[in-house]
Amino acid sequence: MDERSATCGGRASQRQVEPFGERLQGVIARLPSDRVTVAEIRDLVGPDGLLLLTILLTLIFMVPVSIPGVSTVFGGAILLVGVSRLLNRNLWMPKRIAQHALPSDKIRDGLNKGSKWLHRLERVCRPFRLCGLASNSVATWMSNGGLVLGAVLLMAPFGLVPFSNTLPAIALLFLSLGLLQKDGLFILLGHVSNLVTILYFAALVLFGLEAVREVFKRLGEKLF
Repeated sequence: MDERSATCGGRASQRQVEPFGERLQGVIARLPSDRVTVAEIRDLVGPDGLLLLTILLTLIFMVPVSIPGVSTVFGGAILLVGVSRLLNRNLWMPKRIAQHALPSDKIRDGLNKGSKWLHRLERVCRPFRLCGLASNSVATWMSNGGLVLGAVLLMAPFGLVPFSNTLPAIALLFLSLGLLQKDGLFILLGHVSNLVTILYFAALVLFGLEAVREVFKRLGEKLF
């Protein structure tokens, strides 16, 4: 357990923060040997872990191309986390999402690889930095909305396209870390990452429409 102190709005605040790496290794150690459900991951994280749960669910996407189908399930779970925070209610999961089983070995490998990112981010995360983005109620509401937006982008049907899962996952990771640690800079980076994701998806759609138009144009030339 490491102790960090910071000031916000002229007032000193002290927090004791358990390193994310230690929390993550504890979750990995308690994963079932065969298969694990989203509900089991939620329970392993514990009652204070909605944001930590979001962090864990995003780590699997820290590679250019992710496991097919996982983005829909995990994105749905993160969406519910965002909505529950937005409405200030306890987390609820539909049975279909909560009981969806995934191979524990793949989840464990993904979390172990993703933990490298988490350790790097942990070194630069600072509580109460740009505290106006972290402590203001309106800013917090917008950040929770950013979680909802990031989850929707994560669920978008571009899973086989490189970085289509990674970009929204990075946004969700920054927002979750920022909210958990009251780090306004990370929250800002999360919003920027969401914007970059939207622009990337818009480019993919425009490129796809242009490709379809070109195909029909060539077909028309051959037929007529």
